[in-house]
Amino acid sequence: MRAKKTKTDIRQEQIAQVALDVVERHGMRGLNVARVAKAVGVVPSGLYRHFSSKNDVLASVLNLIAERMESNVTQVRRNSASALDRLHDLLTRHVELVLRNSAIPRVVFSEEMFHGQSAHRRRMYEIIRGYLHHVVQLIRDGQRDGFIRTEVDPEAASVLFLGLIQPGVVLWVMSGGAFDIAAHAEAGWKLFVEAVESIPSHTLASR
Repeated sequence: MRAKKTKTDIRQEQIAQVALDVVERHGMRGLNVARVAKAVGVVPSGLYRHFSSKNDVLASVLNLIAERMESNVTQVRRNSASALDRLHDLLTRHVELVLRNSAIPRVVFSEEMFHGQSAHRRRMYEIIRGYLHHVVQLIRDGQRDGFIRTEVDPEAASVLFLGLIQPGVVLWVMSGGAFDIAAHAEAGWKLFVEAVESIPSHTLASR
């Protein structure tokens, strides 16, 4: 059971969202304590009550991204029927998350993640690996229930699933939002289903 958030946790989450808004408007290079403090409506010293540096703010942003991805997984497990339905729901929610928060890919693919603080790089890797772990579990559920072929490698399929989203996100960002990431994800989903779906025996018999 997840621990109840304290007022401090909630405040830090609110500030992390403001930091994402700053990244959306000014890019990662524009992210600093002074700018975040101004957007929050406090002096920089007021922000230091919650964060000691820009790196702490960025760490909180990564935690917020992780929490929202985990929330998507929780929702699909609660609301969808079959494993394939859940995976499709997760894909749709992931796309919606990015469309509502265009700063997220700017953070994930930023110079800071690849060549900045190693702690941030490790944290981002942990977030992605954790997300893939959930996808693996959904695929195994599908194999157990007969919706996904048993010979499918769950680990490889989980990375393939993530590939329905990430390249489209890159093209969406690079095109300034012109690339239709939702349509791309749906087209890719049909190919993914063809690759992994278990074909009922009565369907094979009729061929």
